Amino acid sequence: MKDIINVKQLKQHILTGISYFIPLVVGAGLTMAIGRAMAGQSVANLGESGLGYWLYQTGSLGMQLMVPMLCAYIAFSMGGKPALAPGFIIGWVAQNINTGFIGGMIGGIVVGIIVNACKKYVRLPKSLEALTGMLIIPFLATAVSGLLMYAVIRGPIVWLMAVLTDFLQSMSKGSRFMYGGVLGAMATFDFGGPVNKTATAFVNALYAEGIRDAKTVQIIASMIQPFGIAISCLIAKNKYTRAEKETLKAAVPMGCFMISEGVIPIAARDLVRVVLACVCGSFVAGGMSMMWGNSSELLNGGFIAFPFFSSPVQGLICLAAGSAVTGIILAVIKKPVTEEEERAGENLGRELSEKDLDDIDIEVIG
Repeated sequence: MKDIINVKQLKQHILTGISYFIPLVVGAGLTMAIGRAMAGQSVANLGESGLGYWLYQTGSLGMQLMVPMLCAYIAFSMGGKPALAPGFIIGWVAQNINTGFIGGMIGGIVVGIIVNACKKYVRLPKSLEALTGMLIIPFLATAVSGLLMYAVIRGPIVWLMAVLTDFLQSMSKGSRFMYGGVLGAMATFDFGGPVNKTATAFVNALYAEGIRDAKTVQIIASMIQPFGIAISCLIAKNKYTRAEKETLKAAVPMGCFMISEGVIPIAARDLVRVVLACVCGSFVAGGMSMMWGNSSELLNGGFIAFPFFSSPVQGLICLAAGSAVTGIILAVIKKPVTEEEERAGENLGRELSEKDLDDIDIEVIG
């Protein structure tokens, strides 16, 4: 069983995926953030050409590769070269069924398991053995993993989003603090996954009807993750690896424009604690904002939207309070980094070896 999946090594496989998609998140995220800053009040101001538009589009398209790349290199770490292409495909499936980076992680593990199972149980005649790694395994891993993503994983996600939408509608009739708190927590919970998507769709629908206080909650909550984690790092530096501290240097500027994906590499290493702290901070900030009735004239933009709040000062107070709550809670509950974790953080997982590169055959068809 261990040659198919070794549970003790799952964390290392996930770290491998993180090691490869950190440069993508930083490069694409900062490029997108600069383009967004040049847009001013609305992305539509960029038009369809020019420096700002090109930067924003480049970064935006790059960010769409985040989940596929994470999925692919988790699969590669588990199953080697035959798992790489299926991993990219299943990562793109995860992206399109709105499962977020958690769906990408699950997809990568599924691909890795199937590839390893194929290596162990699929046997071809010697004359056809060369096709195993190039044709048979990639096909089976892609087909079976894709079926599982659509038939098994997608169903519960659709059901969850419907339940959460009904829950938000019922919450809107009760306490404004609780309503705003739940909205804020959902906007933060899964870094762009189904819970976040449900909250986003809900507040956008309200915005279209002229109800704009919920949108303010979402804007503020979407910025709390990088700021809160950065505060935690300042309070408890011994609880973050050197690689994570470097990642935060890019994540914080990205967070100024509601691009929270920069902290995903940090969250993935300590998912439960990071999510718990971020949810608590966003709950407080969202509750305060909704209780005050602060509304926004812009749909997004991070700090760009603040001047268009009905009360920018209240918005800053909510952001500061939520970030502080997140930072303090995370600084308390997060465990100190061990020497082993620090060493692992230097390369964040398995890198391509020379043997891996030697095994890659490139054929030019003329």
